[in-house]
Amino acid sequence: MGLADMTAVLKELRLRDGATTRAKIESEALRLFAQKGVEGTTIRDLAQAVGVADAALYRYFGSKEAIAAELFQFHYGVLAARVADIGARDLPFREAVRALAHLFCGLFDDEPNTFAFILLNQHAHLRYVREDANAVEEVRKIVRRAKERGEITARDPELAAAMALGVVLQPAIFKLYGALPGPLRDRADDLAQAAFSAASASM
Repeated sequence: MGLADMTAVLKELRLRDGATTRAKIESEALRLFAQKGVEGTTIRDLAQAVGVADAALYRYFGSKEAIAAELFQFHYGVLAARVADIGARDLPFREAVRALAHLFCGLFDDEPNTFAFILLNQHAHLRYVREDANAVEEVRKIVRRAKERGEITARDPELAAAMALGVVLQPAIFKLYGALPGPLRDRADDLAQAAFSAASASM
């Protein structure tokens, strides 16, 4: 192997190692932020979890707040896309609400760190989210369409969307703090019915 070939191989290995380290930083940050909050997590906590020196983290991110912002934008964007997919199926409102309830409950059960991070950090980051990557806006679109079709009689579809989301998300908060036992998806149909009723009855 010539010098140029060896240099190319070493460069590829460094790039691969860098991508692996960055992915581990993101994974550990998501776990720690979900458990301790962004404010409660230190750079040292994160560096120790990843297995690198504190200073090494700054080769990938400028601060822990930058990590939090990037994680939120990515995971919230993925959630928004999944909600938009449900909206694109053009389901009757009751079925759309059921699909949304199962989506949120399944996400909490399968990816609790992701769900907890989004839920607990939304107020710090939602103002920076693009409208086309906003999960709440996608839910609003589904409710507005139901109002336009006459599927619900709520005078205020924005309030209807807020009430429906609250019905599903508040039990998730209870679950997060250990006040609700068992998988959340086992309660998805009950939550869907309650969310449908709340949206339909809102004034």
